[in-house]
Amino acid sequence: MKPMNLTEKIFSEHLVGGGDLPPAGEVVTLKIDEAFTQDATGTMCMLQLEAMGVKRVKPLSVNFVDHSMMQSGFRNPDDHEYLRTVSQKLGIIFSPPGTGICHFLNIENFVKPGMTGIGADSHTVNAGGMGAIYFGAGGYDVALAMATGEYKLPMPQVVKVYLTGSLKPGVMAMDVILKMLSIVGVKGGKGKIFEYAGPGVASLSLTERATVTNMGAEMGASTSIFPSDERTREYLESRNRGGDYKEMGADDGAEYTESVDINLDELEPLIAIYPSPGNVEKVSQRAGDKIHQVCVGSCTNSSYENIAAFAEMLKGKRVVVDTLLYPGSRAVATQLANSGYVASLFQSGVRVMENGCGACIGQGGSPISKGLSLRTFNRNFPKRSGTNDAEVHLVSPQVAAASALTGVITVPTESVDFTDSPQVDDSASFVMPIPQAEAEKVETIQGPNIMQLPAFDSLPDTLKGEVLLKMGDNISTDDIQPAGIYLPLRSNVKEYAMQATFNQVDTSFGERAVAHRDAGGHGILVGRENYGQGSSREHAALCPRWLGVRAVVVAQFARIHVANLVNFGIVPLTFKNMEDFDKVTQGDNVSIDVSNLEGDLSLEVNGESIPLVPAFEAKDVPVLKAGGALPYFKLTTAA
Repeated sequence: MKPMNLTEKIFSEHLVGGGDLPPAGEVVTLKIDEAFTQDATGTMCMLQLEAMGVKRVKPLSVNFVDHSMMQSGFRNPDDHEYLRTVSQKLGIIFSPPGTGICHFLNIENFVKPGMTGIGADSHTVNAGGMGAIYFGAGGYDVALAMATGEYKLPMPQVVKVYLTGSLKPGVMAMDVILKMLSIVGVKGGKGKIFEYAGPGVASLSLTERATVTNMGAEMGASTSIFPSDERTREYLESRNRGGDYKEMGADDGAEYTESVDINLDELEPLIAIYPSPGNVEKVSQRAGDKIHQVCVGSCTNSSYENIAAFAEMLKGKRVVVDTLLYPGSRAVATQLANSGYVASLFQSGVRVMENGCGACIGQGGSPISKGLSLRTFNRNFPKRSGTNDAEVHLVSPQVAAASALTGVITVPTESVDFTDSPQVDDSASFVMPIPQAEAEKVETIQGPNIMQLPAFDSLPDTLKGEVLLKMGDNISTDDIQPAGIYLPLRSNVKEYAMQATFNQVDTSFGERAVAHRDAGGHGILVGRENYGQGSSREHAALCPRWLGVRAVVVAQFARIHVANLVNFGIVPLTFKNMEDFDKVTQGDNVSIDVSNLEGDLSLEVNGESIPLVPAFEAKDVPVLKAGGALPYFKLTTAA
């Protein structure tokens, strides 16, 4: 039998219908062991499940509340009550506010080596640190996985990342993934899975591995994975989950599409400079730059090990800038309390915040105007912090600690030995499913901000309208559909669309798009490279669709966003010749014949025909023709 890499092994074990794996690029259908949402994506996902008529989910499923927990007004708590009641109705585990961040809780409690999973959050790939294959996806794809236990995607290429050596003092796992970003960039991982191997792997703990796989999302990767070995066993046994362990790794002689070599001995502290995780430099190049804030935590760096190292460096000293900490889970926060670190953090002047996403998603913790914030988070896109003219750089917890003490960017050099503390079991916080007979009697509670799903029409033969926006490279989902103060609107498509869609790009967009839609026109968007990078938020497709957008034409898309566009009936297309981008101007009247999506496609503009290439798969054609995934589901599953 041909030697297999770890990715191929897990794919083969979960291949629906069995047989051989297809070549890279061909669609593969996998059995899914777990599906989950967080509250910012969960309400829409649950509304879709109910619209499908699903009575009980098939795989292990969890609704986590970790994003919108400020509860300033009725919207957040109403969403949480809906998620609690719909979880009871459909057989889903519910994780209430304060329990922790979805990705960290998932590693602590649910993920096992060799599992497959899908989550309505791009950093679902965090689970790869456990030797599992997990994908971030839009809410509809997660709803479908909950309903069917399956997920379709193009078979990725597998890239081997060969690690040697071990991290020296002052260097952390965050520096490993920043090094990867310096090599691969923010779009170089599209269509790829990064599989870590080599003797250096054993030097990294499970939570360090999760830090690395978590930020693989910023490379545009399908996912990332580490082998399951003695470090995996060590972690599972520390959580009284030793029975979930199994050794998993690549066969000798396994093949990969390409390889990347990193010597951990040679790494030094790195920093991702605003406004992109891909702008990586050595911390020493920025040493001495004045900072105004430090934030530690997020799903990337909120483990006990990360925070204890941070706290140990501050012990007996005082921070000189505003410093905020977000533990990854209540279990981690309890560990910190048991070890005495919560008290020492308070004594050091640190603001210990709720166990959740917080400042990472723009929910509080904004820096001052024109300020510079150092954060151990995964994204530093413009305006994501909630302060339009502030800058955010991404660093490790040790760089954060050293800099919080000095008020300037500082290179950590010392070795840190922190106090060990036993793992804490907080699984009693979860609201577990009830028997189906009882569940069917549950009434879901929907507050006044929860809007039912819009009904969208099918695709016409010709899209005829106006170029509503022309944009450049790296337009993120934060640019399209910002989070922050707008998160409480995610259950109300109309309000979210009108108030937020593209308002960071063009404040007139919503009103212009609605006027064009109501006059019978189809909105067209034009852009360049890496359109839709960042979050998995399907609202970045749903809200533009509500506003009348029916096609997006760019140079290249981020992976998850293509699927979201298809799911809401927006046709994703790319320029066949990039120089044609300059032939299109915002405000141009254009048309696209979409009567045959499998034929030649072109953009008619100013008397010229510009050739286009589909960014969608052949399997997506009937979905687009139906007007989106939910209309297609209803058409094909009608009794």
